Amino acid sequence: MYLSLSDWTSRKASGADRAKTVAFKASPTVIALGIVSMLTDISSESVAAVLPLYITGALGLSMVAYGFFEGMNQSISSVVRIAAGYAADRSNKPKPIAVAGYGLSMAARIGLLFATGFGGILAVIGLDRIGKGIRTAPRDAMIQQASQPEHLARSFGVHRLLDTVGATIGPLLSFVVLMLVPGDYRMVFVVSLAAAVLGVAVLALLVPNRKLVQDEVAEDRGEESSRSVPRPKFRELLRGPLGKVLLTAGFLGLLTIGDGFVYLALMEHGQLDAMWFPLLFVGANLFFLSFAVPLGRIADKTSRAGVFVLGHLALALAYVCAGAGGSLLFLICALALLGTFYAATDGVLAALAGQLAPHGATSTAIGAAQTVVAVARLFASTGFGVLWIFLGSTNAMLIAAALLLLLVPVAWRLLLSKRKEPESTLTS
Repeated sequence: MYLSLSDWTSRKASGADRAKTVAFKASPTVIALGIVSMLTDISSESVAAVLPLYITGALGLSMVAYGFFEGMNQSISSVVRIAAGYAADRSNKPKPIAVAGYGLSMAARIGLLFATGFGGILAVIGLDRIGKGIRTAPRDAMIQQASQPEHLARSFGVHRLLDTVGATIGPLLSFVVLMLVPGDYRMVFVVSLAAAVLGVAVLALLVPNRKLVQDEVAEDRGEESSRSVPRPKFRELLRGPLGKVLLTAGFLGLLTIGDGFVYLALMEHGQLDAMWFPLLFVGANLFFLSFAVPLGRIADKTSRAGVFVLGHLALALAYVCAGAGGSLLFLICALALLGTFYAATDGVLAALAGQLAPHGATSTAIGAAQTVVAVARLFASTGFGVLWIFLGSTNAMLIAAALLLLLVPVAWRLLLSKRKEPESTLTS
């Protein structure tokens, strides 16, 4: 049977009727993975919250250099995401691969205590990003495997909510540490390492090591299947609705610049002292916390593709507010819109890619979607850094907003068109 993405999403949306009769229940596995992500984000975001000012201020590097660094932060992890997802699908047990990824990031925190100079810090952060690339797709596949199909985006929303709690606490910790011991970045790194160790411990001890694909009869009996599962070839991921999702996520990602640019643009208007910079991360994450589960619920009941596309309107408006700036109102609106964008796209894209994946390729499909977005953001951040140098922060932000607003209708038509697509067969 051949279906277009619009047919598939509408058919899944008809599952909203089932969702009304099936009560939502967050799986213990989803909660445990959310706690792991929360602790890991406390670790990573406590460091990330001081990096933009450290790079452009303390080290005196240009905005082009910062843009490249911001893009590398996104793209380094993409080098291994698809491979890690494929390995998880091949082994049919994603937990050991996720543990390896989280463990590598923990090792990077140790490296931060001994790294000296920008080159050493860049190498250590690169190691951390590789760890993130290894762990993300297997972790999201475990979330998908443990979740109710009718409430998949909502389950991802619960995970992202806990993840964002960590992303909110991390910058707050950096702020408090640097208030107590100004300029002592080493103390921030010690706090970061402690949180990373706790995250790995929770993953190892509390998350079950289950197979992604199980024989249905064995599953009914509560047993694991030993039967091998055929794995689709990678080119099958590029056909039909999943290929459209990857294409759309990629070209929208070309206008998704790093959050640090938005915060630096807000700072340029002179409303805040540099010491308050980490709290901008906190503000955006608080809005993410507020909207992650409600928007996941809306995506499950309506259209995951639609919520993903419309979320980019919030990003474009965040650029407008950051470019206009000049008042506390614009600052708050920029943070609110940025948090809304991530709530509408982060977990929703993972849920969409996972359910469109061919049988036995959940991790690979999620990894492919994340890789496409990460690589696109490398070009976006580097290009935006150049635009900032030549045109200034305000003009650069407004141009990025205008281009993104032009692309959103194109993305909507591509993903939600009612035309039939006779090229691929869908298995969910």
